[in-house]
Amino acid sequence: MNYYQLKLPIRESQEQNDILMAQLSALGYESFEETETLLLAYIQENDFSKETLAEIPVCKELSEKDKLNIEFIKEQNWNAVWESNYPPVLIENKCYIHAPFHEKRSDVDFNILINPKMAFGTAHHETTSQIIKLLLEEDLSGKEILDMGCGTGVLAILASMKGAFHIDAVDNDPWAFNNTEENVEQNNIKNIKALLGDASLLTQSEKYDIIFANINKNILLQDIPTYSKALKPKGDIYFSGFYEVDLEQIKSKALENSLHYIKHISKNNWVAAVFRKV
Repeated sequence: MNYYQLKLPIRESQEQNDILMAQLSALGYESFEETETLLLAYIQENDFSKETLAEIPVCKELSEKDKLNIEFIKEQNWNAVWESNYPPVLIENKCYIHAPFHEKRSDVDFNILINPKMAFGTAHHETTSQIIKLLLEEDLSGKEILDMGCGTGVLAILASMKGAFHIDAVDNDPWAFNNTEENVEQNNIKNIKALLGDASLLTQSEKYDIIFANINKNILLQDIPTYSKALKPKGDIYFSGFYEVDLEQIKSKALENSLHYIKHISKNNWVAAVFRKV
């Protein structure tokens, strides 16, 4: 999958940066990186539109001055950059996510090997790492699980390691689908089925005990009714991929679909929230 990288000057305050990232996220930008001087935002090639950026004042202003910096990043170029800059991730001193060129750790409960062939879903981002943090406290033994927007498959792999019975890992990106299959094999997991597609694949009612949906706000709002139908009564669903300012909207849509808010955690304004079907 090819991406576009948008380079914007860092704003004067973190709050302004967070608002800007929320605005870009609403347009489909999936990942962000902050340097000392720049905010880098990434969006899939098929979702990119220069015209929609005019909805954001700072982008409109830069565009009018011919200073809007947009770079097209081919898949193979992204791979090389990502692999050369991929650091391991340690979460709660229990879960260690690492690449093939890192040594395993003997002092953790879970070593997860991820071949970093894509930018998202590797637990570096707050959305993925916070779901992992929540899952480390849960008993997943014998559970039927859906990992929606699986990315590299890291959440599905952790669920398997924590004793889940079976996991369906779904992503609409062929790159993510292939990478999930590879990572499942590398971690010697036998009970994860990778699927290429979206929520339209969820045709069976009340199949899953637990659902992970780490996507973006707009897709979540669109697909919450489908997720609720696929979730068993008293089953839990973990939502992430949105900002704190969006939580009330997610709560409202969830409640309309029999999903009651349980709790949430947040980091850098990114949220991971747990809901239960009643």
